[in-house]
Amino acid sequence: MLGALEARGFASVVAPPSWQYDLTQPEAVDKMFADAQPDVVVHLAARVGGIGANRAHPAELYLANLLMGTYVIEAARRLQTSKLVLLGTICSYPKLAAVPFRESSLWDGYPEETNAPYGIAKKALLVHAQANRAEYGQHIIYLMSTNLYGPGDKFHPDVSHVIPALIKKFVEAKESGLPEVEVWGTGSASREFLFVDDAARGIVAALESYEGADPVNLGSGEELPIRDLVAKISEIVGYDGGIRWDASKPDGQPRRNLDVSRARDLFGFEATTPLDDGLRRTVEWYLSNRNEAEARGA
Repeated sequence: MLGALEARGFASVVAPPSWQYDLTQPEAVDKMFADAQPDVVVHLAARVGGIGANRAHPAELYLANLLMGTYVIEAARRLQTSKLVLLGTICSYPKLAAVPFRESSLWDGYPEETNAPYGIAKKALLVHAQANRAEYGQHIIYLMSTNLYGPGDKFHPDVSHVIPALIKKFVEAKESGLPEVEVWGTGSASREFLFVDDAARGIVAALESYEGADPVNLGSGEELPIRDLVAKISEIVGYDGGIRWDASKPDGQPRRNLDVSRARDLFGFEATTPLDDGLRRTVEWYLSNRNEAEARGA
């Protein structure tokens, strides 16, 4: 993200780590804004995890994400920051939303249960943003990203999403000579993935060119069954053992695939990184940075 902003001429870009400012505390948010004196803000901070983390800590994920976004929105309003970009999530969509997910269907039902607290906390920030725009004229835009992945991802099992979790699992299985790898669910659920460099380009494009109040999907537009993703990662890692599906574990939302036409039409964004290339780059980064990748983070 830093590189994408700097490449577009944004000077003095600041991206403080979570240990420096606890954004769930209003005093810490105020101090961050006072220290940085930002002209524009891109709010990417989040407390995240995969299905296991969402099931184990729904209250923590709900509250942390709601508070971080709320305090950032209000600090930006008080200091009259010229523009604020909020990054929402595909987890906010209804569990059985029509595929591909269109922004107009965001309020058509309740999210998939394992992701609902996180997804609703993020969706509440859209309501806050639109309310502040209507009452105060605050300039906020809201993007909803699909599953992000790439170099720099989190591989600790407490916080990792599906791609880093699978990469770690297959790398360790190959190194240990395990005859098979266990994977949660049936493999029938589908997901959509967006490489981190593409996501950064899309966010910067929206920051520069989008002014509207309506949410905008940010994704690749390509749907892939988890079973096929597992096969791709196994091949790239070079693992030649078997796969055992644990159908007693949840699949999560049955399908995820975005209609990405609004992002294309409003600010010219289209993803360009093929999934196979992105996966290879992610595996290579993980193998070269395992201590950093597996560190426990928010």
